[in-house]
Amino acid sequence: MEEVNGTVKTEFFFLGFSDHPELQRLVFAVFFSIYSATLMEKLGMILLITISSHLHTPMYFLLCILSVIDTCYSSVIAPKLLVDLVSDKKTISYNGCAAQFYFFISLVDTESFLLAAMAYDRYIAICNPLLYTVIMSKRICCQLAVGAFLGGTMSSIIHITNTFHLTFCSKEINHFFCDVSPLFSLSCADTYMHGIVLVVFASLFEAICLLTFLLSYVFIITALAALLKISSAERRNLWFLTCAFRLIVVTV
Repeated sequence: MEEVNGTVKTEFFFLGFSDHPELQRLVFAVFFSIYSATLMEKLGMILLITISSHLHTPMYFLLCILSVIDTCYSSVIAPKLLVDLVSDKKTISYNGCAAQFYFFISLVDTESFLLAAMAYDRYIAICNPLLYTVIMSKRICCQLAVGAFLGGTMSSIIHITNTFHLTFCSKEINHFFCDVSPLFSLSCADTYMHGIVLVVFASLFEAICLLTFLLSYVFIITALAALLKISSAERRNLWFLTCAFRLIVVTV
């Protein structure tokens, strides 16, 4: 057993769902169904966008990246959870826990930044349609995707450095995957300042994403309101159908 700075670095035990062992098979069936459906949906969307040349547009490029992220962060948690639900020993190594924590935070925050980028894409498409192909070029789309990944990576580095710098006095995680709050509860020391640091940075990252998203749709709604006054009924219906379709695609 290796011990560094008071932290026992061997393995952690998950306690999630252990209070109700009789329900674990039912929970396994539910999570397996959800995970399988999610994989089929996201992989199907990725395949469709990849093979359909008429979908090779900025919106669908970002949607394809979003589907990849959804697939990855579901796979960070679900396979391990499914194995644990049919196993008597629900353990994860220290390094495995750190890796799961890192990738989960990174992918979730990357998705937030990518949704903000998609909102910006819709703003350009609706409010500046004549310049859309110039502004949302392939280079800009790639930069937005890379920027989202860099933002998610930076957020995850801050989280994992702040969390795994703690000294853990227990190995029992009261959850079914490695997350911030359950890991904080294992700490030997006071986590108040660590929590403040995470809240500040998480709020900053989420505020950037939320502000970009809200401003984009405020401008879109303003443009549509102006359109109602000057356009024919046929053109208004076309714009509303286009916006509704794009919102449905992003939601799915």
